[in-house]
Amino acid sequence: MEIVSRTENKLLNRVEIDFKWNHKSTKTPSKKEVMDLVKTLEPGSNPDFIVVKNCKTRYGQALTTGQALIYETAAAMKVEPEYIHERHKGFRSGNASEEASEVSPEEAAEEPKEGDE
Repeated sequence: MEIVSRTENKLLNRVEIDFKWNHKSTKTPSKKEVMDLVKTLEPGSNPDFIVVKNCKTRYGQALTTGQALIYETAAAMKVEPEYIHERHKGFRSGNASEEASEVSPEEAAEEPKEGDE
């Protein structure tokens, strides 16, 4: 993987990396493989705070380009839309099981309690 550009965005508390990956004689990398490689390129980064966007593989070429955003905190990640969080939920450590067990206050208010019937 080759880093095309690396920008530290202090306003959004993240590092923005544009990358180019020449994967000749191998299959197109998955989002998980890209996230793992970005983690090694940016030492000290938390894999739960990495977002991979705009991955494109050129037809007939073994070249994938994209952008990786490495946030410093979970609070900083709130700028990402909800659908981005949904796409990356399966790659987070323990996120899927924790979020499934949590019930939002709005949902709790709608659920009937025992003896309310």
